[in-house]
Amino acid sequence: MRLLYVVQRYGESIAGGAEQHCREMAERMAARGHHVEVATTCAQSYVDWADTYEPGRSTVNGVVVRRFRVAAPRDNPRFNELNRRMVCGRGTRPLFAQREWMREQGPWTPDLVSWLERNAHRYDTVICFTYLYWTTWAALHALRGRVPLVLHPTVHDEPPLRLSLFDAEFRVPDAFALSTPEEIDLIRNRFHFDPPGAVVGIGVEVAAADPDRFRVAYGLGNRPYLLYVGRIDEGKGALALVDFFVAYKDRHPDDDLVLALVGDALLEIPERDDIVVTGFVDYETRDDAIAGALALAQPSFFESFSMILTEAFAFGRPAIVQGRCEVLTGHAHRSNAAIPYDSFAEFECALELLRADPALADAMGAAGRAYVERDYTWDAVLTRYETLLAETAARVGPAIRAELAGSDPNSNRGG
Repeated sequence: MRLLYVVQRYGESIAGGAEQHCREMAERMAARGHHVEVATTCAQSYVDWADTYEPGRSTVNGVVVRRFRVAAPRDNPRFNELNRRMVCGRGTRPLFAQREWMREQGPWTPDLVSWLERNAHRYDTVICFTYLYWTTWAALHALRGRVPLVLHPTVHDEPPLRLSLFDAEFRVPDAFALSTPEEIDLIRNRFHFDPPGAVVGIGVEVAAADPDRFRVAYGLGNRPYLLYVGRIDEGKGALALVDFFVAYKDRHPDDDLVLALVGDALLEIPERDDIVVTGFVDYETRDDAIAGALALAQPSFFESFSMILTEAFAFGRPAIVQGRCEVLTGHAHRSNAAIPYDSFAEFECALELLRADPALADAMGAAGRAYVERDYTWDAVLTRYETLLAETAARVGPAIRAELAGSDPNSNRGG
């Protein structure tokens, strides 16, 4: 198949979940023999969408990447005020104002959409990643009825999803590539239809890891540690995690448990000998950290899949997860490898349980590994994915070509 991905940012140095998901899918589909291209922007940062990469065509790990300049970087003071009125305000939100919100959110790249309009017919399927950004919104509306369209919505229950702007967007795709069953429920409840498509998931592949290497590098010695991986940001639940951990240690002063925060800190972390902040690390260091952890902490309220959670399971480690996130609790219940918490009391009980019974922690980790091996190997995921894309192209493509040619798709039968 000839596949074209549309995504707001693309590159090996970009750590965003949806962007990483897109790159994994694109590269692995190329490795399976498909012709894969990506249409994206020159931006590297989602904060301002400023051009960083050079525009034009390049090849990254077997994938043809076409980059287009962002017409105007995000004006954050303007966008933040508009976002406050659109997402947090009361009263009506006129559609014209919502469209302005979408353009200001960005990345606004009219040249990308113009290129899509001229060239999308060359592909069997165009695949858009993540519902939220202008690139997906504009691409879906521009290409409706012109080429089979698949959307990876990576949707979670967040305030922007309630904007009526998205009512039309979610009716455009010919199929949805969903990450979890919880996404189906959310789309059904929000938009009042059953999304066509399939739950594909995201694959997991682990490399050899050396936990002692991580312990030595960050002076952990033999102390057990609770691990957080990702952007250390209030929006990811990291601030509440730190507060809960400090409260736990205040109530358990004899426990030598450490909180290891792996990622860039976007908030102030208290300086304590039982909190370690690594900053951004490479994949080897991250894997070493996961493999040696007592458990992974995943405190985020907004997740559409959580790759780091299934990666921890693949390394045989259990997790404690945010109980108010349905995707995380869904993984916990299906895997028997994670404990959801919805308050400090539940957080404390989960840690006490894992600290008191290491055999239980290991058994939960083994259940998580079995869960990943059953449902989330890359071979299983990509087989489901190929089937979805091929069926969508076969179901929708002939009718589109016939309509664009001004003929009936059945006119040549029996001739």
